[in-house]
Amino acid sequence: MEFLNDQDFDMDKAVAYATEFGITILAAIAVLVIGLWLAGVVERRLNALFGRSDKIDVTVASFLASLAKYTVIIFTGIALLDQFGVETTSLVAVLGAAGLAIGLALQGTLSNLAAGVMLLIFRPFKVGQFVEVAGHAGTVKGISLFMTKMDTGDNVRITIPNNAVWGSSIRNFNHHDTRRLQLVYGIAYGDNIDKAMEVIKGCLDADERCLKDPEPVVAVTSLGESSVDIMVRVWCASGDYWALNWHLLKNVKEQFDKEGISIPFPCRTVYTVKD
Repeated sequence: MEFLNDQDFDMDKAVAYATEFGITILAAIAVLVIGLWLAGVVERRLNALFGRSDKIDVTVASFLASLAKYTVIIFTGIALLDQFGVETTSLVAVLGAAGLAIGLALQGTLSNLAAGVMLLIFRPFKVGQFVEVAGHAGTVKGISLFMTKMDTGDNVRITIPNNAVWGSSIRNFNHHDTRRLQLVYGIAYGDNIDKAMEVIKGCLDADERCLKDPEPVVAVTSLGESSVDIMVRVWCASGDYWALNWHLLKNVKEQFDKEGISIPFPCRTVYTVKD
């Protein structure tokens, strides 16, 4: 400071410098306190806002609120440095360049992060649902910001990057409460079609898992090479789909046997030519 180099100590100048420095310190403290207070307010308000929405996952809400908080803190730090005369324009440029370099280096990770945020916001599936995605089928066990975890039917854990999940088609088998089951039974051309259809309808009526609304459909769908094909469409609860499928295959076959209705199989006639 200049007054320290002067041989004659100037009290007025010392007081002026002290006052100026003190005001700078007080302003910096005020900026810091207000900035930290504002960061906390922003985080709390965003958490409360996201908490009132059923479409935003808790993980995403916490992540976005924290991101907004630290953004406010960064700007507070820049304003604090500006109070002490630091050239913040160059600092912002350096931070921007560093952010760009980091973004390019972590491009794959950031794409997984962005895809994870989209999955948690739009929620095409939830934990516990059975889905087919990115060439894999299984029950969803966890959705994080970077990856999705699934367990297959034979209890094998599959971990898929969120970028692959979001970038592929998703088949959610449990999104709706009900599903339509479709089966086809073939009977011989010599069998009574109406009788076979009545047997199938009787099996459907006897099973409580078959919903009456929408009404089941039993109809002849095609005349095959060796059979008359009868199509069955019946609605059931999503959780009963496979159990009902297996039961109807077995039950209808047993009832066909009791009623003398045959299920033909492909056959070939061989002619032997003798001299």
